[in-house]
Amino acid sequence: MPLLAVSELKKSFLTPEGFHQEVINVKQFTLNDEVHMALEGESGLGKTTFLNLIAGILKPDDGRIIIAGQAMSDLSELERDRLRATTIGYIFQTFNLLQGYTCLENVLLGMSFGPGADKAFAETLLQRVGLGEHLKHRPRQLSIGQQQRVAVARALANRPKLVLADEPTGNLDRKNASKSVTLIREVCRENGAALLLVSHDREILSQFENAQEFGDINKTSREETSP
Repeated sequence: MPLLAVSELKKSFLTPEGFHQEVINVKQFTLNDEVHMALEGESGLGKTTFLNLIAGILKPDDGRIIIAGQAMSDLSELERDRLRATTIGYIFQTFNLLQGYTCLENVLLGMSFGPGADKAFAETLLQRVGLGEHLKHRPRQLSIGQQQRVAVARALANRPKLVLADEPTGNLDRKNASKSVTLIREVCRENGAALLLVSHDREILSQFENAQEFGDINKTSREETSP
């Protein structure tokens, strides 16, 4: 059984004009354990929505999402939160770090939603991503690249089976973007996590042996219908 299996997945949103805009229409998508895959697509194609559906942040209109043998799409909001906390790590484009907390505290807080805080492992992760000397620094005291590394450590904090990365290099320059993706992949491999990364950057995508056009799996008609 694949780690991630998506079937007949659909999601629409209501536009300000009162129409239902279809954003996601994925007939089938799978990802196996420890596989790294990239999805390519320009902004506005629904890539972030797709990741948010997989993570259980959004609930689909129709279809199924199976992660590690559990049907994310069939769970209540509380159950989805629990499954996400124990099975999924998420690297957001804007990092979503808590500005009033240190690097170490940001990672420990991420752990609190899963099995519980493990200070030794949190410190190990931060050392692994090159922030061993910055444990007590707050995000505003770090560069953008360093903030992203905190986000990577936090995403791996609960030893997830699947890491989702939404345009994780969007705020980085070309040189640091390439180094960042290399780091993300290395840390995922070391922790036995599968990786699903979405990006519009072809240079970043070229680093992946497994890459697909998002439009090839998302067959949305982009048609608007009245409510």
